[in-house]
Amino acid sequence: METLNYAVLEKSGYKGFIQKEAPIRVLQFGEGNFMRAFVDYFFDVSNEKAGWNGKVALIQPIAQGLTKLINDQEGLYTLYLRGSENGNKVDEKRVISSCACCLNPYDASDYDRIMEIAESDDLDIVASNTTEAGIAYDPACQFADRPAASFPGKLTQVLYRRFQAGKKGIVVLSCELIDNNGKELLKCVNQYIEQWGLSADFRRWINEENIFCSTLVDRIVPGRIRDKAEVEALEAVNGYHDELIDVGEIFGVWIIEGPAGLEDRLPFKKAGVNVHVVPDVMPYKHRKVRILNGAHTGFVLGAYLSGQDIVRDCMHNEAISGFMNRMLYDEVIPTLDLDRDDLMDFAAAVKDRFNNPFVNHELMSISLNSTSKWKARNMPSFLEYIRKTGKLPVCLTMSLAAYIAFYSNDIQELTDAGLVCRRPAGNTYTVNDDRWVLEFYYEHRADSEEKLVKAVLGNTKMWDQDLGAIEGLTEQVIGDLKMIRTEGAEKAYAGAIA
Repeated sequence: METLNYAVLEKSGYKGFIQKEAPIRVLQFGEGNFMRAFVDYFFDVSNEKAGWNGKVALIQPIAQGLTKLINDQEGLYTLYLRGSENGNKVDEKRVISSCACCLNPYDASDYDRIMEIAESDDLDIVASNTTEAGIAYDPACQFADRPAASFPGKLTQVLYRRFQAGKKGIVVLSCELIDNNGKELLKCVNQYIEQWGLSADFRRWINEENIFCSTLVDRIVPGRIRDKAEVEALEAVNGYHDELIDVGEIFGVWIIEGPAGLEDRLPFKKAGVNVHVVPDVMPYKHRKVRILNGAHTGFVLGAYLSGQDIVRDCMHNEAISGFMNRMLYDEVIPTLDLDRDDLMDFAAAVKDRFNNPFVNHELMSISLNSTSKWKARNMPSFLEYIRKTGKLPVCLTMSLAAYIAFYSNDIQELTDAGLVCRRPAGNTYTVNDDRWVLEFYYEHRADSEEKLVKAVLGNTKMWDQDLGAIEGLTEQVIGDLKMIRTEGAEKAYAGAIA
């Protein structure tokens, strides 16, 4: 079977939208599954729906990558967006044609091509996702390096070439998973300007004529299809071989922090896609962390003790899904400072996302490092609810008891792999967390519920405060923990929403 390219795609009889030619308007640092299923998808739809007429030149951020595979397929690849919407199974296929090429900056000719694009009047956007470690200042990088080793160093080189050519500033869309990603990237660029002794005029141009946007990205991207038989079946239907098949969930939202007018400069609003320019991205980060991630951490530990193994099955359990919904709608959403309809819509999408028929999301994988997760995802809602109402949130309090139960259920041993506990069903499981957390629970393995709860809530290293000082909390968590241990987590969850 022939490998996908424009000629092969035409022979296959594909009827979807394809744009073969357009000027390069975007330089994208990062060519992996996520960026191709998210950023390049949105640009592709913008070509179709908004007449954007643009292409993306991908840049391989490290010495090894996908450059050859992408170029062999002339930038084309098949994207499957899969999931559940309004309770209905969705499996959408789209051949993405927004990518012009992939360039390896560690190849001399490709490096020169990147610099040519940097000088282009067509270039308007830089997008990036170089992992959380990518936005980091490395003083070993030198201006004369071809290229600088760090991503911010490479970007400074690209922008300096553009400045020298007398071109307009651009929009930088940082997608790395750190807080204030755009601001942190700009900070690194300014450090290189200082280190490399670049001109004051360049510094002014960087900081006044370019827009470095912090963004929040939200789409689960499993990436490659692992099942060989499924790939072969899909390719038989498609009529071509594709080395770059990509898979993402159907849900996707991109929140971009930027000034007034940026929404009209970018193509997404006109295209009608789920991309939004806002003055401050942090409320939307809180929305994601406290609703989506907080839901996970809030119910999975007790759900696992009750006998569940994957997220999707939990959504079909009346007690667990009801517990999650009560926690989100009654306890989390009232603590967030965004439009209530927006929050309700986002929460409604969570159940669909968790009910994805294509993803077997294991509860044990979500359980990793649950101490810091509960602190970051659930504790802010918990404390704000108490501040606003003067009462304990029933479900969030139960989730805290479920966390303690998961970390202390019939502890067997502490090994190099983690803390081995026994599930009520009889099988063992291994808790993974910071070593000091595991050692704490192991040391308290013989404690009564009363003694254990007091030790956990009073551990200021865990929570940066003494949670035991909150009126009524110790007694409530002790009661909840006893219920989980004696009647089971499912009945405890059902009791919390009765």
